[in-house]
Amino acid sequence: MSDFDIKALFPTPFMRVPGLLDKALVDACIDHILSQDQQRNAKSDLLRHTDIVNPDSSGPYQQVNERALPFLSQFGELLFGEALKWSVKEIWTNVLEPGGHQALHTHANSFISGVVYLTSCHPSARTVFHRAIGGQQFIFSNENAKAEMGQFNGTKWVSPEPQPGDLVLFPSYMLHEVPVNQGDRRITIALNAIPDRLDTWGYTVEFSSHRSA
Repeated sequence: MSDFDIKALFPTPFMRVPGLLDKALVDACIDHILSQDQQRNAKSDLLRHTDIVNPDSSGPYQQVNERALPFLSQFGELLFGEALKWSVKEIWTNVLEPGGHQALHTHANSFISGVVYLTSCHPSARTVFHRAIGGQQFIFSNENAKAEMGQFNGTKWVSPEPQPGDLVLFPSYMLHEVPVNQGDRRITIALNAIPDRLDTWGYTVEFSSHRSA
């Protein structure tokens, strides 16, 4: 039998940056977040959010922004094949209490989204990514006790166990959720980022971030 190889066509990148924030900055972010007003999530009373703000508007968020930007540039180069100028257009916080969850969603009006973990996460509350609903794939599936799920036939993927201070980046169109949290309070910072422009053979679209604190 002849040898063969398998190619992963059009893979979706996911970047993990361990220890982006040190413990002192993690603690400063938590103190800042817990001092802010929080709004209850529309689909889970046990999930709350701070206001969406300009990342330059406060000390802790500004430092998160500065540390994340080099990795946004590297991740953006994977997505678009060019080193573009990236900026975080908005940043906010999610506080998930025991028993709460975050419904399946995507992030509109951005190209890269990220999560910075400020607390440990119970295995039940790790971020779960899903294949696009109604995507270009077979209508029939083969999911049973004997079937082994992998990168080519799986419909969802559970992100690696994060540690406080870790950052993950993913394309904003990716469907993701947080299942019911069976552990302690889970606090994360979320962010959305855009490039300065995209150029398709001379047809250039420029983006600017109009933010308010």
